[in-house]
Amino acid sequence: MYLREILNSKGHTVHTIDSSATLEDVVQKLVRHNCGSLVVVDPKSSSGRMVGIITERDILRACASHKAALSALKVSDTMTANVVIGGPDDAVEDTMGLMTDKRIRHLPVMEEGQLLGLISLGDIVKMQHDQLTMENHYLKNYLHS
Repeated sequence: MYLREILNSKGHTVHTIDSSATLEDVVQKLVRHNCGSLVVVDPKSSSGRMVGIITERDILRACASHKAALSALKVSDTMTANVVIGGPDDAVEDTMGLMTDKRIRHLPVMEEGQLLGLISLGDIVKMQHDQLTMENHYLKNYLHS
């Protein structure tokens, strides 16, 4: 199974935010979309070029540092700029290992510089659960026929 299959199943919607936005804006958008991360885009780029990712964990780190109110902190100062990415033809098993090793829960999927979608560990677990359930069903039917 490949990341392309997960994206085809779950969809290619990616929630983004400008690097110039505040962390308060991030929190509001995360809550509104019920998601755990936003891809950060360059507001000066007409194509919405990805420049980072900001996650719930980044927000918690900013809160723990007590530097300033969320409304005073910029995304560009808090985001993860060195983003780990995957490709659509990456195997799910390899991606699980990568995400575990890097301790990340959200992985942008890119192809030829284009953002295709975002995969979460939850997406991977769901896909594997669905696949195992289907295999189990077919095996039981085979044994009982």
